[in-house]
Amino acid sequence: MNVDLTAQDQTTIRTAAFGAITLMSFAGIAGSAHKVATDGTLAYASATGAVGHVLASKKNDFKLSAKSAAALADQVLPALTEAVHLLQAQDAEEAANFRTTVITAAEAATRAHKGAPSPSMAAMAQKITEALDA
Repeated sequence: MNVDLTAQDQTTIRTAAFGAITLMSFAGIAGSAHKVATDGTLAYASATGAVGHVLASKKNDFKLSAKSAAALADQVLPALTEAVHLLQAQDAEEAANFRTTVITAAEAATRAHKGAPSPSMAAMAQKITEALDA
């Protein structure tokens, strides 16, 4: 099945995906937030399918309100849920692809620090996963 995404759908997907990595960088602030963001964002380079095309488009059509992790979470977590639902309505495989892509990027972000992820990074990754599954 082809996925026909409107411009707003694509903005929602980009907000959700890149916002998730920004949330991870807030959670990893004790180490190197920049490295967390870089590693997480670079993971999107391997994204495939319609999601891969949306993330690779490099459109800067979304704004993340990142003055605090709480404010950003209020924007990003619902966008993650919405992105999965809008993709699910068109193609279940593409929704699963989005979920896997975001989780892979979050895992890449947690590996920016040596050793196991910090409790705050693990908790944020769990919140992201829960939003994807809502």
